Amino acid sequence: YIYNQHLNYTNVCKNRCRFCAYAKDRKEKGAYSWSIKEIEQRLLERIDEPVNELHIVGGLNEDLNFEYFIDLLKTVKKVRPKAVIKAFTSVEIDYLSTLAGFSVEKTIQKLKDAGLEMMPGGGAEILNSRIHEELFPRKIGHVRWLEIVKAVHKAGIKTNATMLYGHIETIEERVDHLMTLRELQDETFGFSAFIPLAFHSKNTKIPHIPPTTAMDDLKNVAAARLMLDNFDHIKAYWVMIGEKLAQVALSFGADDLDGTIIEERITHTAGATSAKGLTKDQMENMIVKAGFEPVERDSFYNPIN
Repeated sequence: YIYNQHLNYTNVCKNRCRFCAYAKDRKEKGAYSWSIKEIEQRLLERIDEPVNELHIVGGLNEDLNFEYFIDLLKTVKKVRPKAVIKAFTSVEIDYLSTLAGFSVEKTIQKLKDAGLEMMPGGGAEILNSRIHEELFPRKIGHVRWLEIVKAVHKAGIKTNATMLYGHIETIEERVDHLMTLRELQDETFGFSAFIPLAFHSKNTKIPHIPPTTAMDDLKNVAAARLMLDNFDHIKAYWVMIGEKLAQVALSFGADDLDGTIIEERITHTAGATSAKGLTKDQMENMIVKAGFEPVERDSFYNPIN
């Protein structure tokens, strides 16, 4: 596990994917965008905590210019010089490239120079054209997502990989998704971990879809561990499947519970009932009670202490 803090800098997004409960229009009630000063303040509020990673993602907000993101990274690195900055999905990188008028490669380098050290794996959803057209037509498709991930890996930046399951996809489409990730990992070996993400439908445009079952959640972890032989780590993301099931998932192939989080927003807007954050003691207690030895790690899976 890792001691990390999430910063979801804006929920304003032009894409408005059908499965997303987080996104808002600019003038919609509940819409927000944090200024650089507000981000700095949120970091300073937790400055006494031993945070090792900042996880930073947000919507595609057309009111924010490219310099905002450069300033964001520099500010985070100034306040937390020893913490790893894990920021922006491939969707955000594509958008920032267009916003700045740079190639993807130049965009990545600019962000890297400002402090970007790793990227999360969001935005993949299911790597499939049918799902793309039905659920997130305004967002980049799987071909573009894979192109950007390749460019990021080529630049020497590690990423995670994800799969959003439990909506309109078939089992075959899940398998195809895993196979695509496995093939790309053979090519770049740039993925650190795979994270299955259970879909939550509350407040989305497809609210009729029931929650995933515990059995389905565990099968996804187990299938990923068996299929992704070239991935070193599989996460049981407790935010999405709950603390207790995440403990069980450690016996189904997962070796990582992610982190303390500190105020997760995106999944909770879609109805997640898990805590918004856990303490270090709570994380370690979860692992011990599941029958395993807790190891605090950094973003690159090096043990701490």
